Amino acid sequence: MRVDVVLPCLNEAAALPWVLARIPVEWRAVVVDNGSTDDSVRIAQAAGAFVVQEARRGFGAACHAGLLACDAEIVAFLDADGSLDPAQLHRVVDPVRTGAADLALAARRPTDPGAWPWHLQLANRELARRIRRRTGLRLRDLGPMRAARRQRLLELDVRDRRSGYPLETVLRAADSGWRILEVQADYRPRVGRSKVTGTPLGAARTVRDMSRVMAR
Repeated sequence: MRVDVVLPCLNEAAALPWVLARIPVEWRAVVVDNGSTDDSVRIAQAAGAFVVQEARRGFGAACHAGLLACDAEIVAFLDADGSLDPAQLHRVVDPVRTGAADLALAARRPTDPGAWPWHLQLANRELARRIRRRTGLRLRDLGPMRAARRQRLLELDVRDRRSGYPLETVLRAADSGWRILEVQADYRPRVGRSKVTGTPLGAARTVRDMSRVMAR
């Protein structure tokens, strides 16, 4: 069964060689360039990845553009910053492929004290608590490594195009009665600074986006 791996990308030239080299050779890397000004596109193309351009800035916009560009039955999502090991993607793909889950998420397990700052872990735990209150799901994380069948993801009709995209996916899947499974994946220090939570403005936007999705 074919698998496409969507990698939203904004100036990840330093991390991409390692990330792309560790994606299983029988799977296709779909790198969604979200306005990079470095060598990300050239590096992705040289590594044999399928590159998609998404002019509208936003994590959700990049994820959705990648989903639309895929044609494999199963689609996995992964950050392109080197914080998660693509060699562990099978942990979320296998439960979907075997029918054990409709959506598989990877809870991040830090391998280094600096990989996941305490304030971000605290915010994530609060988000997990709100998801549990809203859906009954006992998730520990809203991890960026995940997998599901492409057609079913499209049918969810996720609308958010910013940082709320992962949360809305989970909420809509839960409301639709999907079997949602959480596994674990190693979490390493990312290469470079996060565009989402690496700055006060980015963190504030993330909180705003997710709060808006939760309110809906």
